[in-house]
Amino acid sequence: MLPPSALRRVVLYNMRAFATQAVEGFTGSVGNTPLIHLKTLSERTGCSIFGKAEFQNPGGSIKDRAAVGVVRDAEARGLIKPGGTVVEGTAGNTGIGLAHVCGSRGYRCVIFMPDTQSQEKIDLLRMLGAEVYPVPAVPYDDPKNYNHQAKAYAEQLENAIWTDQFDNTANAHAHYISTGPEIWEQTQGQIDGFICSTGTGGTLAGVGKYLKEKSQGKTQVWLADPPGSVLYAYVSSGGKLAKRSGSSITEGIGQGRVTANLETFVNDLDGALHIPDEQSIAMVYELLATEGLYVGASSALNVVAAVELAQKLGKGSRVVTVLCDGAYRYQSRLFSKKWLESKGLYDAIPEHLKKYAVLD
Repeated sequence: MLPPSALRRVVLYNMRAFATQAVEGFTGSVGNTPLIHLKTLSERTGCSIFGKAEFQNPGGSIKDRAAVGVVRDAEARGLIKPGGTVVEGTAGNTGIGLAHVCGSRGYRCVIFMPDTQSQEKIDLLRMLGAEVYPVPAVPYDDPKNYNHQAKAYAEQLENAIWTDQFDNTANAHAHYISTGPEIWEQTQGQIDGFICSTGTGGTLAGVGKYLKEKSQGKTQVWLADPPGSVLYAYVSSGGKLAKRSGSSITEGIGQGRVTANLETFVNDLDGALHIPDEQSIAMVYELLATEGLYVGASSALNVVAAVELAQKLGKGSRVVTVLCDGAYRYQSRLFSKKWLESKGLYDAIPEHLKKYAVLD
């Protein structure tokens, strides 16, 4: 018989708990994702680093939670009735989650998205029944920004909502009542740090608020930021918003402004880290080779940041991040030698891992 401490480790590291009864449709199956102990990175740092396996949500990403949250909120407030239309401006994953939710609840789904997004995402949205309108990628203050186009489209329709994922705080609340409590329970309240990147700000704000409350402020919550985003500078400077410049290979994360979701928590952040694309792409390949995890660049960025935060917090620290989605939505880019070379990133991959770049 294993002692209780060993049994807890077995449950935490090796077994996934399943619901004891059937759930109701797609929306009932969102959440309760595993927390994965990243063994190799933990051993290397002398810390315990965990990734919340959000790619195991039924729609394939953490954005399933936001999609369910904003639609349920609209229903509860009487903003949409059966047969209505859900409209959103999204870089991809929220749209995919919304397409699933709409399909399960009988709504029409219309998505406006930047034309810089991967073809895999666009194709999947259309296969899920969504109407997709790729539009030029322009700054938020441009009236032709995909978010403004989504809002204008929804306003023309009867029985329609623009879910407004960036500034609708039902997004952050969805993480406050689900993702945060799950992480707290899965770590048995033993968590020194949480860090993730942010697009809408919903995950970071919702999870961060819950963990700060439960730990009475002991858990540090940090923001991870890709190139081309202003949030690292904003947090590090104490609230000075710089002009956005540069770009990143990551999709759906980074921002040129403080969204309403992020605004609910930004002043409670303990810090921010800037993560170069070179480190993110190298981690995509390392996680595949050492952990068997096939994740996208934003997930890899989060893991790079988790390692750096763990090193800052010291030996023995316990740090959690989120594995946002799988790599299959980006594989034509992330595993293409030609594409990686065009971005100057192929040589960022360790030599012994280049064998995984099998696409031309």
